[in-house]
Amino acid sequence: MVGGLVLQHCLHSPDIHKVTIIVRRSTGIVNEKLMEVIHNDFTDYVSIEEHFKNQDIAYYCLGVYTGAVPRDEFRTITVDYTKAFADALKKHSPGATFCFLSGQGADQTETSRVMFARDKGIAENFLISQKFGQSYIFRPAYIYPSTPRKEPNMSYRIMRALYPIFKALYPNGVITSDDLARAIFITGLNGGNKTILENRDIKAIGKELEKG
Repeated sequence: MVGGLVLQHCLHSPDIHKVTIIVRRSTGIVNEKLMEVIHNDFTDYVSIEEHFKNQDIAYYCLGVYTGAVPRDEFRTITVDYTKAFADALKKHSPGATFCFLSGQGADQTETSRVMFARDKGIAENFLISQKFGQSYIFRPAYIYPSTPRKEPNMSYRIMRALYPIFKALYPNGVITSDDLARAIFITGLNGGNKTILENRDIKAIGKELEKG
C-alpha cells in the first residue's frame, strides 16, 4: 500500500532519474525511469547484487500484518528480509540514504512481549548499526488507506469505519497512506533532522509542505 505510493512519487519526481524496484512479479507499470527486477528469495540477493550498486536512496516498505502469517514467518519477513536487503545495499552503496517503514510501538530494547513491537525493534536496531549515509525510521500509527481496498481483517475494517471519529479525537493516532508516503519520499530526497520519526513527526512534515 505505502510502497506503491512512494514508487509513484519517485516516478513522477523530476529530481529522480532512475528507479530500481525488486519484486516477485511484475507490477505492470511502464515508465522510462523504471528498472524492474524480478526476484523470489528476499533472504539472498547475491544473484542480483549488481542492482544495488550506485544507489542514492532506498525506500524499504516491505512488511506483513500481525496475524496474517505464522510467528516464524512474521519474524522472517520483518527481520530477516530487512537484514538481507540492508546487507546488500551496505556492501554496494554504503553512503545511501535508507528509509525504513516501521510502526508505532517498535521496541528497540527488543524485550517486548508483543511480536510486532519486538521484531520491528530488532530490525530498527540492525539498520541503525549499519551506519548508512543517512537512516530514517518511520513509525506511523493507524494508516488510513487513501484508496479503498479489501481490509486484511475485522479489526482493520472496524478502524476504517471509525476513522473519522479517531481522527477527530486522536489526530496524532492516525495518518493517511498518502500523507505517510509523501513524507517518506520527501525525507529520503531532502533529508531530515531526526532518525526516528513518530506519527506526530511524520504528520508535521506534511504540514510543512502545505505551508511551503
